[in-house]
Amino acid sequence: MSQDDKKKRAAEAALEYIEAGMIVGVGTGSTVNHFIDVLATMKGKIEGGVSSSEASTERMKKHGIRVFDLNETGGLSVYVDGADESTKHLHLIKGGGGALTREKIVAGASEKFVCIADDSKLVPYLGKFPLPIEVIPMARSFVARELAKFGGRPVWRDNFVTDNGNVILDVHDMEIMDPVAMENELNKIAGIVTVGIFANRPADVLILGTDTGIQTVE
Repeated sequence: MSQDDKKKRAAEAALEYIEAGMIVGVGTGSTVNHFIDVLATMKGKIEGGVSSSEASTERMKKHGIRVFDLNETGGLSVYVDGADESTKHLHLIKGGGGALTREKIVAGASEKFVCIADDSKLVPYLGKFPLPIEVIPMARSFVARELAKFGGRPVWRDNFVTDNGNVILDVHDMEIMDPVAMENELNKIAGIVTVGIFANRPADVLILGTDTGIQTVE
């Protein structure tokens, strides 16, 4: 079974967490695109969604799903998003698509964070996938020097600007054995907007599409 088919399976399985009348938090990326497509089949039952990126907003609007501003809605019951890596403790690396700041905000505002992925994303520890960090442009070189002190190799994501007008440094060669501590330490560096470690606010449920069906980690 292809990775794409596994992503579709995970996306379809996430619908069981969606109830009538909800405003659904919606993430960003290839797996979430499948989720938006299946969410559209019940758009008459939900109020709409809050999106973590311009790309997801556009896709939802094309399907006729109403998109709300988070400031209008208050807290959300459920947020559905993908991940670049997850451990069995539901600590994640996110930000491969560059939407990590808005993703972290919507996850923080949600009671339940449902992460959907194919089974290749489950790893023993975080860091094989380069860690994305959103940075204020003037701080790029300073932050890169600080990140090097942690043993990582920061690479500027060339020709990429986030929806917030910032840049991304992808940090290679990190072995993140204590994701909560690492997230807290990196958050102290001036100029970093958001770290792509989701450990202080991990996922509540991980739905993995596999060759044999769905594997759920809670």
